[in-house]
Amino acid sequence: MRSGRRLIGFGLALVLAALPVAGADLRDLFFGEALYRAFQGQFFDAIQRLDTEIAQYRSLDQPELDTLHYHINDAEFSVGDFELNYRMHQRAGRAIKAVLEGAVDEVVRNEAAFRLARIHFQKGQFDDAQNALGRIHGVVPAEIRDDVEFLRANVDMATSRPGDAVKVLQQVHSNESLTGFVAYNLGIALFQDGRTKEAIEQLDKAGRLPAADGAGLAIRDKSNLVLGSMLFESGDFERAKQSLDHVRLEGPFSNQALLRAGWAEASAKQYDRALIPWNILADREPTDAAVQEAMLAVPHAYASLSLYGRAAIMFERAVDQLSKQIERVDASIGSIREGRFLKALIREESRQDETWVIRLRSLPEAPETYYLMELLASHDFQTALHNYLDLEDLQSRLMTWKTSLDAFDDIIRLRSENYEPLLPEVDAHFGELDSRMRLRLEQRKHLSERLNSMLTAPRPDYLATAEERMAGERIALIEKQLGDFDNSESLALRQRLARLRGALIWRMETEYRKRLKEAHVHLNELNASIDALTTQYDAFVRTRQAATQGYVGYDVQIIQLRAGVEKALQRVDALMARQGQMIETGAISQLEARRERLVTEKTEARFGVADSYDRASRAESGTGER
Repeated sequence: MRSGRRLIGFGLALVLAALPVAGADLRDLFFGEALYRAFQGQFFDAIQRLDTEIAQYRSLDQPELDTLHYHINDAEFSVGDFELNYRMHQRAGRAIKAVLEGAVDEVVRNEAAFRLARIHFQKGQFDDAQNALGRIHGVVPAEIRDDVEFLRANVDMATSRPGDAVKVLQQVHSNESLTGFVAYNLGIALFQDGRTKEAIEQLDKAGRLPAADGAGLAIRDKSNLVLGSMLFESGDFERAKQSLDHVRLEGPFSNQALLRAGWAEASAKQYDRALIPWNILADREPTDAAVQEAMLAVPHAYASLSLYGRAAIMFERAVDQLSKQIERVDASIGSIREGRFLKALIREESRQDETWVIRLRSLPEAPETYYLMELLASHDFQTALHNYLDLEDLQSRLMTWKTSLDAFDDIIRLRSENYEPLLPEVDAHFGELDSRMRLRLEQRKHLSERLNSMLTAPRPDYLATAEERMAGERIALIEKQLGDFDNSESLALRQRLARLRGALIWRMETEYRKRLKEAHVHLNELNASIDALTTQYDAFVRTRQAATQGYVGYDVQIIQLRAGVEKALQRVDALMARQGQMIETGAISQLEARRERLVTEKTEARFGVADSYDRASRAESGTGER
């Protein structure tokens, strides 16, 4: 099934869709912050914010006057959805039930019923899941329509009603991301319903579907693997081999496919052909169970081909490799008992990359993860791990909050000691800033009015440059000095001055439009300075208003919060110890079972060595061949 995180909730999706285009539709900013946190995958922060906001809304005498009133239905549905994504199934179930029983839109109610059904299905409460699905009537959101039917079919299969699941899956027209899963589940449902021939045909179709992403390719490989196993068990070895050959060599099911492909050839007495997939498999990661089985299958195939010497060498190699693997298992068990396993699991990669576990095996400092890939990939372990990581995150948050409360004490003390003497200085700065700002705003207003008036009444002289103004003043000064002299020299000078003034006026007139445009540009650039002044002004206003409110009336609240944090921290520590012990116990149990299997395989390999040497000796004494 597709990840539940892809669907954050229909009510949430509606609000998120409205955010970028119609911000006015979101009237409660705290609700918007919760949605933002959820959209980032920070569901704990989203729950914390929205729980607080809803609690405050419920405590109001007139909640209809609060901005959350416009979103209360979406908020109640969303908080349940956040809790579901945070794996708080009990609280999420109660919240979603409240939505189902409330006066909400039919589309939202159907979405809530689907969410509730999925919660019950994940918890193994299949009858309750069926009842929740039965509450879906009328219009179903297009985004979840296929998911509803797919979940319905899964519930039918889980409650031993494969025939009903077949009917549902045959009617699902899913999108590309769900096509492979529907096709595969239909094949499994047909097989469970006893329709083996149809199941084989359906799995064959599922194994040939085009796939563009990793999930699609993986489900296609699994279809071919299951089909090959069914054909192998029915004795159709040739068709089984063909299906197994369709599994990718680098996919997650490639090891099992190679192993079974070899057994299909071996069952048909084609041991030389069985060696091809088995030899490929035997050179892969030796911690994989299929690879270890191939280590023994290869020499058995050589022995079946009467190549006893080669078989003995391969059995000896298997003994050596299996001995190393037993040492690794012992090292893993010892490392887990020393507490290193949990430290490896809470690496930062676990929060950033969902596929991080597949790389743990390659870390030289993490031997405890060598043989735990199957455990790490299981749903139960992933749930337990996520719970442990959540507890570790809560512990870290509580420690931070505890430190923050001590910091608040220091802050309040420092504020009470320092704010009062600082207030006169703040007021002085505020007065100075206020005067400067008023002056600059008045100047900017005067410039704006003058420029706007020049749009209808051009004044090129207002836009003269400093050089031009100086030149004009020098011309006027020279004309004044010439006075009324009318001799030839004075007349010549006056003509030259007239030409200079004309050139000056010509330049101002011709460049007037360009200069006016540049003046408007510079005026707009001045807005940045005005904005800076406004920001500083607002900062002073907020600082002055909050000065006396920043250190009065917090003592009782801090004492209560500190007691609550301390109590929660003790509870989290106890839960982490229990959860960690459960994880370590499960890991050690699997490793011990794996060790027993390795010891058995090593014993078998040792017997194979002796038997191969014995057969080789008899063959040499009887025929002279090795």
